[in-house]
Amino acid sequence: MQTALITGAASGIGRDAARLFAAAGWQCVLVDRNEEALHELGKRLPAPASAAHVLRAIDLTDAQQVASLAEGTPALDAILNNAGMSDASNTPLADQTPAQMARLLALNLAAPAAVVDACASLLKPGARIVNVSSGAGLHAIPFRGLYSPSKAGVIAQTRALAEARPEWCATVLAPGFVRTELVDGLIQAGRIQPESAVAKIPLGRMASPAEMAQALFFLASAGAAPLRGQVLAVNGGSSIYGGSQRFAPATLEPLPLDRPTQLDVCGGDPSPWQAVAPAAVEEPHYAACLDVSPLACEGPGLLHAVHAAAARFAAHHAQQASLTLLLPAAQPGRWQDAGDAAAARMLVSTLACEWGARALRINAIEVPAEVDPAALHPLLRFVSGAAAQYLTGQNLVARGTAR
Repeated sequence: MQTALITGAASGIGRDAARLFAAAGWQCVLVDRNEEALHELGKRLPAPASAAHVLRAIDLTDAQQVASLAEGTPALDAILNNAGMSDASNTPLADQTPAQMARLLALNLAAPAAVVDACASLLKPGARIVNVSSGAGLHAIPFRGLYSPSKAGVIAQTRALAEARPEWCATVLAPGFVRTELVDGLIQAGRIQPESAVAKIPLGRMASPAEMAQALFFLASAGAAPLRGQVLAVNGGSSIYGGSQRFAPATLEPLPLDRPTQLDVCGGDPSPWQAVAPAAVEEPHYAACLDVSPLACEGPGLLHAVHAAAARFAAHHAQQASLTLLLPAAQPGRWQDAGDAAAARMLVSTLACEWGARALRINAIEVPAEVDPAALHPLLRFVSGAAAQYLTGQNLVARGTAR
């Protein structure tokens, strides 16, 4: 049995994550300041086989309460720092006082580090720490106080943690626009127009909390080790879009997140990758392609290899499918050739924007030559599969186990 501590567990993404982890047999340590909602959630979760879930009603902006987290908490395989808040005052930052900004900073920026510090002695070797940032940590959103700065700080903090404590796997989840109960209420009240909200999202829709829970579940697993110190931006492509065109709302509903994946390996020797997912599954399935042809590129030529792989994929898939590309790790060479690899990675992002309306996804993973392919199988399984239908246009770097 594995154990995960989840903050902000009583609502939204945290609640869906608690349900997913509990259904998978994990013991959950659920942390939230809303004691009533927390206990209501606890009553509805399936109990693990050999231990009860632990419910902790704690205000994470109170340093003394956070420091008490280790009391009565079992050994942990994962910490998910999901709790956070925004600033709905619409007050310009220059008009805000330090007192006005203190609570947001305490919860969004200080609390994740404090939770890790409080529970450090409980973390098992190889433990995973997932800090939830936001798309607002990647691009500034004005008139929301220190929300964007605090979320950018969480990203930097996580990267520093990954370097300081390499025995753990620290990663960041950066969600995009998620249709939580709060957002739903704002839509019903007319304060958010869905068409405007999705206008800058290539996939043309908001995510469900369940999709973010799936990403958290993967990042809390041992299979996330290759992503140590990185940001997983699960945002429908909004973080890679830079155009002025408005995207139309999606016309295709997401497929079930637990739908089996049929993965086709092409562009090279499939044997190191065939264990990622079954090549043939019973209908219905989610169609996915893993193209390894770019790995054969030495020097210039990566841009054309990525384009050729994308053209092959598009010729065989009309909608609701994924293409995952394996790219060679960057190697020193002639300065004249340095632009080719960067152009190839931007091509991945550009294709994601062009394909979004058809729910066709594309992501790339940079693979160092010394990495054991088996260490990447869980990552590839997640990125290519139905559980990651809101992940597109991303260029990730694998840091796996050597052969």
